Amino acid sequence: MPLSLETLGARISERRGLDSIRKAAAEVGIGHATLARVENGHVPDIETFAKICKWLGESPASFFEGVGTRPQSSASVHFRAKKAPSKDTAIALGELIIRARAALAAMSHT
Repeated sequence: MPLSLETLGARISERRGLDSIRKAAAEVGIGHATLARVENGHVPDIETFAKICKWLGESPASFFEGVGTRPQSSASVHFRAKKAPSKDTAIALGELIIRARAALAAMSHT
C-alpha cells in the first residue's frame, strides 16, 4: 500500500493487528484516544506523527513522497474531505509538510 496521510490510519490498524488500541498507544507513547482518532483518519500533530512513524518503522518523509508533484496532492485531498479544518490542523499539516520536504532534501544530498 502506498504511503500517504490517507493511508496512515490503515497502516496503524495493520501494525497493531489484534492488539488493543490501548496497548498499541502505550507502545507508541501517546494516549489511546489520540491513536484511535488518527487510525480513524484525523491528521495528527507533528510530535504524534513522528512517534507513530517511529512505531511503524517508517520515515515521516515517506508519507509525503510526490506531494506537490501531482495535480492533486495528499494535502489538497485532506482539505477537501474536511470542509472546515481547524486552524490548529492546518498549521500542523503545514509544518509537517515543510519538515517532510526538508527531510527529503537532506536525504537527497547524502
